Amino acid sequence: MSWVANIAAAAKSHGVGAASDKLTAFVRLFGKWNHKINLSAASSDAEVALHVVDSLALVPFLREVDSVIDVGSGGGFPGLIISISLDKTAVTCIEPIHKKTAFLSTAVRELGLSAKVHSRRVDPAVDSGFAAAVSRATFELGEWLTLGEQLVRPGGIVLGMEGRDQLALGPLDERHPYAHGDRTRALIVRRIPMTV
Repeated sequence: MSWVANIAAAAKSHGVGAASDKLTAFVRLFGKWNHKINLSAASSDAEVALHVVDSLALVPFLREVDSVIDVGSGGGFPGLIISISLDKTAVTCIEPIHKKTAFLSTAVRELGLSAKVHSRRVDPAVDSGFAAAVSRATFELGEWLTLGEQLVRPGGIVLGMEGRDQLALGPLDERHPYAHGDRTRALIVRRIPMTV
């Protein structure tokens, strides 16, 4: 299967098939920038497409939320993939590395996205009140879930992507395994209770 077909199949399986052309355009734009400024170790469009497919695994958990913060957006995974897939969701991307925020801002402009890009580190005193918080490969998972709690409002959710090592789940956490290529990965979803 070609990488374009791989993205189309993943987008369709997550109920966002209409976004596949824009996701493909994102991969091509990422590839152009990656050759110039080294956004990622991914060296081909097919490898970048795998990151897109992986990021799409978050979409079903975010379909009903109105706002998402992506901390450590890097080259747009998963923030811009969420913005492309769920175009009515307000996505905020936080990334401290300027060359990466230059790419993120260009992708937002060229792909007609509504995501906001901030070139700085996350600050819970400023970045709070979101319906959902996500991060991919930026923090140790337990550390991320704790930080993410400070960024969402009561009733919000924090999503983290589990690596090889399984996290000991707390009472607010759920593990959702999913297939990624020939491996099984998992999303950890922390649901923050509503306060009374």
